Amino acid sequence: MDWQLLFLSFGTIFLSELGDKSQLATLSLSGSSAAPRFVFIGSAAALLVASSIGVFLGDSISVFLPTKLLKAIAALLFAIMAMRLLMNNGD
Repeated sequence: MDWQLLFLSFGTIFLSELGDKSQLATLSLSGSSAAPRFVFIGSAAALLVASSIGVFLGDSISVFLPTKLLKAIAALLFAIMAMRLLMNNGD
C-alpha cells in the first residue's frame, strides 16, 4: 500500500472540501433534521460515489492520454471554472 499517496489524497480532498457547498448543505440538512446520522450516511455515501467516479474515470482516461496532458486538461478546466465564478460574482 502506498501510504504517502493515501495521506496525500486524504489531505488534499479534506482541505478542499472544507467550507464548500456540499459541506454547507450537509450542515443545513443536519441542523433541520431529526436524524442527523442519516444525513451523515447520505452525504458520506454521495462523496464516496463522486470520488469513485473520479478515480475510475481518471484511471480509464489515463490509458489513452499521457498523465501530463491529463493534468493540463484538469488545470485548464479549474481555471475556466475560476474565471466563470469571478465574472459571475457580481450577479
